[in-house]
This record gives sequence, structure tokens and C-alpha cells, in this order.
Amino acid sequence: MTKDLTTGSPMRLIISFALPTLFGMLFQQLYNMVDAMIVGKLLGSAALAAVGSTGSVNFFVIGFCMGVCNGFAIPVAQRMGANEPAKMRRYVANAAWLSILFSLVLTAVTGLLCRRILTVMLTPADIFDDAYAYIFVIFMGIPATFLYNLLAGVIRSLGDSKTPVYFLALSSFLNIVLDLVLILHFQAGVAGAAVATVASQGVSGLACLLYMRKRFPILRMTGEERRPDLHACGVLCAMGIPMGLQYSITAIGSIILQSSVNALGSLYVAAVAAGTKVYQPLACPFDAMGATMATYCGQNVGACRLDRLGKGIRSCALLGLGYSVLALGAMAAFAPQCAMLFLDPTELDNALLVELTSWYIIIGTVFFFPLSLVNIVRFSIQGMGFSPFAILAGVLEMAARTGVGLWLVPAFGYTAACFASPAAWICADLFLIPASAACISRLRRLYPNTPDEENAPAPVPLRADSGL
Repeated sequence: MTKDLTTGSPMRLIISFALPTLFGMLFQQLYNMVDAMIVGKLLGSAALAAVGSTGSVNFFVIGFCMGVCNGFAIPVAQRMGANEPAKMRRYVANAAWLSILFSLVLTAVTGLLCRRILTVMLTPADIFDDAYAYIFVIFMGIPATFLYNLLAGVIRSLGDSKTPVYFLALSSFLNIVLDLVLILHFQAGVAGAAVATVASQGVSGLACLLYMRKRFPILRMTGEERRPDLHACGVLCAMGIPMGLQYSITAIGSIILQSSVNALGSLYVAAVAAGTKVYQPLACPFDAMGATMATYCGQNVGACRLDRLGKGIRSCALLGLGYSVLALGAMAAFAPQCAMLFLDPTELDNALLVELTSWYIIIGTVFFFPLSLVNIVRFSIQGMGFSPFAILAGVLEMAARTGVGLWLVPAFGYTAACFASPAAWICADLFLIPASAACISRLRRLYPNTPDEENAPAPVPLRADSGL
């Protein structure tokens, strides 16, 4: 049930691993798309703007949860590559303990501060109540977010990128059904869409848990392996917290930017919300490439196959370039039609909304290749064990979005907001690309006797808890 990424063609391995991961992420994005489509079509653009206005703070919190879980999976992948199953199981157990603690604390804190956060963000009064109803439910579902993302990350670290897809497919259909039932039958409004999202993700998490217990004998733990271990928790936090903070620091810039867009009015908030919902699934291949490279680099560092790191990054970057060109061509032709998926054609200002949304989509896709490099290189660095670098990249993204939000949006309006994310991606790449080369060089200095040929004898695996 596991897959070894330390031997064979990097391009072939990356494609075979990334494709199932991509389908899983597309199903996950389907949650958000269905919410937005149903809310926009059935409840109107004001409700869509309410959901969209919470996007940055949603990413601030939920992104932290996802980043922490991805970080927890890296020591698991490294010990898998080093063929040390007992240490791998200890990391899995302690990741579970930490996830329980983090989820309880974050749920309590965000629930208490939710209304104050929306007020500070200058959420327009006409959409404030709906925005609060939506994001409060999402925050109460943080335990479900941890459950799925941790277990999916562990399964991928073991080399199985297909299984999480099946459970996400099931929960995606459940999400659609619950959306329609709660909004149409029970008149639950935007809160119903949030409940559907949380419940569906909880189902996919429970499905992963049951599957792992039955189909992964390598994860069957002894009583000693299940016990909390401070050293293992320290290693996990050293990997997970920087990755979570990278998402949250990036989101701070998004929150400031969102506040500036909120000040432009609910029409522009709705346009950004609809545009984001379109190019989020378009960007899923880059997320899949990033998740793949975290596991790929983690296993190869664990096995001391350092010669494969640069090859893998270059192969994945080539894939990113090819997809970026295809996505740009598709959106240049069909951006207005994609925008209409989330807008009500009977509204008086629909034509202007379509124009604004299409402009947002096209500008984003023009800069998709820099976005692909952000995901590929950042997750590769994290898989190598240098998670703190993710924080520095996040700081640069935050600075770019903050600068655009504070100075350019008030001066140049909506057009400046469209260029905020591309500016953030380029700033991050200027740091990440040379940083990845430095990380590989450091590993080679630490382990100079590793082979450079695929058919060379297997090296001594990287020692556990090396402190990288």
C-alpha cells in the first residue's frame, strides 16, 4: 500500500503521484465552488460577497491548519524513505496528539474573536451578518479540517496519493446534496453552505481514518509508540508550525488587501469573490505539484538520494510551465462564461460584474507560472527539512499584498487589487529559487558521500531528527 519515490524517473514518478493528488484537490475545491455557485445563484450577489469577504480570514486560519498538517507529514515521509517504520509510527501518533490540541485551541479562539475580526476588516454593513454566519460555522469545523488534512498527509507520505481522492469524491457529492437541502429546504442561507462544507470534510476524514486502520499494517502501533513524546513533538512542531505560519503570514497581506477591496463596495467584493472561485480550481495542479514535491523530497532526503532533488524540481517546473500556458489560453477564451457560473444573470449590474470578474481571472492566469514555482519550490524546500524558509517566503508575499492594499488600491482602485497576488508570487520566487539551491548545497555538504548515479548502491539513510 506504500510507494517508493527514491528510485526511477523523477518526471514519471511526479506525474503518477501528482495526478491522483490533483483529483483530490479538485474535489476539495468543488466544496468551495458548489458553495459559491449555489449561494450566488440562489441567494444573490450580496450573499456571494458575504462569503467572499471572509476568504482571506478563512485562509488565515484554515491555511494555518492545513500547513501544520502538511508539516507534520514531512517527518513521516523522511522516516518512510529511511525505512524506519517504528520512528515513523511514533511521529504519526504524536502528530495526532498535537492536532487534537491545536484544533481545540484554534476553535475556541476563533469563535470568540470572529465578530471582532470582521469588524476590523471593514466588512460592509449590508453583508456583515451573512459573513459572520458563514465564517463562524467554518471555524467551528476546525477539528474536521485537522482530521482530514492530517490523515490525508500521512497517507500521501506513505506513497499513496490515490486513496484520499476516493473519499473526497464521496464527500463532494455529499456536500452538493447538503447544500441544496439546507439552503432550499431548510432556508439555512449561507450558514447552511458552511455546515455542508464542514460536514462533508468530516466525513472524508473519518473515511480516511477507517481505511488507514484496516489497510495499513505498517501503522499498527504498540502502546509505547502511541504515548506522547516531547522530542517527537518538538520535531513535528519545528516542521509544522513554520509551514502553518507561512500560510497565515501570507494571509495577513490578503486580509489587508481584502479590507481595501471591502472599502470599494460590495460590487467589487463580489467580483473578487467570483474571480477567486474560478482560478482557485485552475491553480489546483500547482497545489498538487507542491504536495507531490514535499513527499518526493522528503523521501529522497530520508534515503540520502540527494542527486534526485534538483532533477525533481526541474521536472516539476517544466510541468508547471506547460500547464500555465494551457490555463492562460483557456481563460482568455472563456473567462466571461466561467464568471457566469457564480453570478445571477437577472441582477441589474450583472454585465459589470462579469466584466470585473473576467479581468480579475485573466490577470491572475497571466502570472500562473510564477505561482507554480512558488508551490513547487516552497514545498520542495519544506520536504528537504528547511521549513523555516517558508516563513520568509510568506513574509515577502505578505509585504507585497500589504503594499498593494494600503497604497495602490486606494490610489488606483480595482485594477490594482487584480495585480496584488501576482506581485506576491513574484516576490516569493525571488527568494525561493536561490534558497532551494542553497538548501541542496547544504545537504551535500552535510552528506558528501552520497551517490550521484541512479544505479549506485543505496547510501546510509539520513539520520532521524537531523535538525534540518
